[in-house]
Amino acid sequence: MPILRPTRREMLRYAAAMPAFALTAQMPFAARAEIGPPDGGNPAHFRFSLGAAQVTVVSDGWFAQPMSSLGVNADEAEKLAFLEAHYLSTEEIVGHTNHVLIDTGAARVLVDVGSGNRFFDTAGKLIGNLEAAGIDPGSITHVVLTHAHPDHIWGIRDDFDEAILPGAEYVIGEAEHGHWMQEGLVDRVAPEAQQFVLGAVNSINADGVEWTLAADGHEVVPGVRLMATHGHTPGHMSVLVTSGDESLIVLGDAVTHAYGHFFHPDWYGSMDSDPEATVATRRRVLDMAATDRVPVVGYHFPFPGVGHVMRDGDGYAFVPALWRF
Repeated sequence: MPILRPTRREMLRYAAAMPAFALTAQMPFAARAEIGPPDGGNPAHFRFSLGAAQVTVVSDGWFAQPMSSLGVNADEAEKLAFLEAHYLSTEEIVGHTNHVLIDTGAARVLVDVGSGNRFFDTAGKLIGNLEAAGIDPGSITHVVLTHAHPDHIWGIRDDFDEAILPGAEYVIGEAEHGHWMQEGLVDRVAPEAQQFVLGAVNSINADGVEWTLAADGHEVVPGVRLMATHGHTPGHMSVLVTSGDESLIVLGDAVTHAYGHFFHPDWYGSMDSDPEATVATRRRVLDMAATDRVPVVGYHFPFPGVGHVMRDGDGYAFVPALWRF
């Protein structure tokens, strides 16, 4: 099944219209889960411990997506009613971008590199937010790419097409790498989707990046392993972090909506390359997290995106973690 659908035209249209979205996002909305922005800003990182490891969630920003990114197979009235009941917009889907940095003491592993200055004006904040969190980007030893969509990989290179973190080892799923790098892919997708292919290829080919092509179970460093979670893209990977008796699943885009994909795990979106595999993977990962009581981090969940998975009837519920100050 081709990875890109004509509905992705909406994503490109959203990218072109982002200055307008930045303005409307500041306007008041009735009965929304959103609250007003502060004067100045808020810290864009969140730290917690996992056994002997230290984990920091660092934001790359946020962006709006078309409604088709959630539940294209859902009844439209049901979907809108669900969003309304959860105090969410019925006009667009707003996603945060939560990057995970795992510090084991011997290594610093960053999951995904954000979109840089190539996607949305409201995103591309990762490097500045790392520095604001007191983390030297040059100290990062490994970079894991969950997949090659723009918001996860386009920030890999600077304006000179050179690696933004040249000293790190870069790891990506072999199937993911093979998909985007297959000869002639750009000519086999819809014209409005070619930007995604070219962006992935240019990012993968960035100067100074040496790739480790990985399979399911690949150990990045001791305590950090890849989990095959194919469906959203052909070679999507999540990350399982273990330290002592504690574990954490970094979901990537295996589960992207902290409400819709929990209560309705069978909903899939226009960005999912294989809907059947997407749903099967999502149910498997959510069931694993609920059964083993393993916390998760969702890339597009409300910042910082850390919490637990609870069974709720035929679906699940996301339970945000209690912060410790």
